[in-house]
Amino acid sequence: MLSSSDRIMDSSSLTAIWLTCKLATLTTALLLLIGTPIAWWLANTRSRLKGPVGALVALPLVLPPTVLGFYLLVAFGPHGFIGRAMDALNLQRLPFTFAGLVVASVLYSLPFVVQPIQNAFEAIGKRPLEAAASLRASPLDAFFSVALPLARPGFVTAAVLGFAHTVGEFGVVLMIGGNIPGKTQVLSVKIFDYVENTNYTQAHWLAGGMVFFSFIVLLLLYSRRKRAGWNW
Repeated sequence: MLSSSDRIMDSSSLTAIWLTCKLATLTTALLLLIGTPIAWWLANTRSRLKGPVGALVALPLVLPPTVLGFYLLVAFGPHGFIGRAMDALNLQRLPFTFAGLVVASVLYSLPFVVQPIQNAFEAIGKRPLEAAASLRASPLDAFFSVALPLARPGFVTAAVLGFAHTVGEFGVVLMIGGNIPGKTQVLSVKIFDYVENTNYTQAHWLAGGMVFFSFIVLLLLYSRRKRAGWNW
């Protein structure tokens, strides 16, 4: 019988993969819902708040993941404002739960979804929307019938990048979710767990799989950009 270190994939690894895919799918869906109105506002507003809001959205790009995870842990904890609000509503606190992973992942991957969609909206320009308005289309109708179809490449890019970035998260998810098998132990944390226990065979299989996944995602994205003539 093969030992756990000799197997290509054990049950705990498969569980971590499933949990990671579940987290990435849910996070990407929420990011598209949340990020679209933010991107639309950033692409069209003339408000003085555009700079600060844009910087706040992009903050996870330059902020160390452990720093973001630490402050989220403080905010979600029993003495944080979100933690106290959860207690007041008799809701479970977010640290070390799957829901906490989702919230942290949405915040951490937000710029990877907002920025491609914002660029796509800005590339459309004003003329298509003005043409729709001249045909008596309401702003909401023009948004759904004109802006969204024309910005489709941006949504494809945003969805791919949001999903892939969530799959590769480590610092934020470890700070918020810990390392609870079957509950918060995602793929990147599982690799860390294998390395800590000097199980390099399993770590190689999972790490190599993530390298292959990342390469294929980027290859498909760049190939599609080239075929479709996307310039942003």
